[in-house]
Amino acid sequence: MTRYLGLDVGGTKVAVRLEGGEGDAATGYETAFRWTRGADVREDMAALAACLERVRVHAGAPVTAAGLALPVTLDPSGTVLAWPNRPGWTGLDLRSELHRMLPGTVICHADDGDLAALAEARAIGCENLVYLGVGTGIGGGVVLGGRLCPGPARGSCELGHLVVDRTGAVCDCGRRGCVQASASGPAILRRAAVLRGAPVEYAELCEAWAAGTSWAEAAVDEGCAVLAAAAAGTAELFHQEVTVIGGGFADGLPGFVERVERHARGLVRPGGPQPRIAAARLGGLSSLDGAVLLARDSAERADSAVVWSRAAAAA
Repeated sequence: MTRYLGLDVGGTKVAVRLEGGEGDAATGYETAFRWTRGADVREDMAALAACLERVRVHAGAPVTAAGLALPVTLDPSGTVLAWPNRPGWTGLDLRSELHRMLPGTVICHADDGDLAALAEARAIGCENLVYLGVGTGIGGGVVLGGRLCPGPARGSCELGHLVVDRTGAVCDCGRRGCVQASASGPAILRRAAVLRGAPVEYAELCEAWAAGTSWAEAAVDEGCAVLAAAAAGTAELFHQEVTVIGGGFADGLPGFVERVERHARGLVRPGGPQPRIAAARLGGLSSLDGAVLLARDSAERADSAVVWSRAAAAA
């Protein structure tokens, strides 16, 4: 029996999907959990271990390969160098923790934005695509000629840290004006709170946005304008056929992608590239789909990007 596991490890929650191999009658299994606010890294690891233990019990057989979609910066040994959303992880030997939780499993990892881009490209059959995912941060990925750019061996494509306004808001990374500083979910919620004059939860924003409330409109619109600037800028470099907007935050706001497209139309220069703007085919699950693909491909050694991930996991 073969079992493939995908994990999308985000700053707010972890989504997990278990799938069987070809011809396996086993039904798929999905679950998710949210990180406890204010928890330290030991509590985070305990929560992850408990989740993976439930997955192992459900699998009924050893997990063959696990693919992880991560927003974390790792060194070649699998130690966390930086994760602004959970700074307590710095110095964590994540590779060892995961092998302890999933003994005997081939574990591979890649950037969450890169995996989302690859999954979306395969889903829509497009070989030249830019992905921007709106969530706790801004995930980004570029696929050119059907392959990740610049390629895993050279690092991920961090479009969330593309500077679009050098005098703009301070980003989690410490710079000013990154796309993430203005267009991520937390950035939009902070702006909504200022405009409303009171704290705003995501559910409240969704409700106010649907109702056309002025403070919600203004808060979301600015995020869409910044994403449009990123789409226009990347088009000058990559000439992608489509810019895909995904992520759980964007997925919960009907009309979000259309608003990005409206702003993007106003940024097209005469004779310049005009990629279409499209909603993620996989909704808010692009990175999770990519993680499962990574697990499957790693077992089959079918992709050069995956070979790097296997090498990194086994270093």
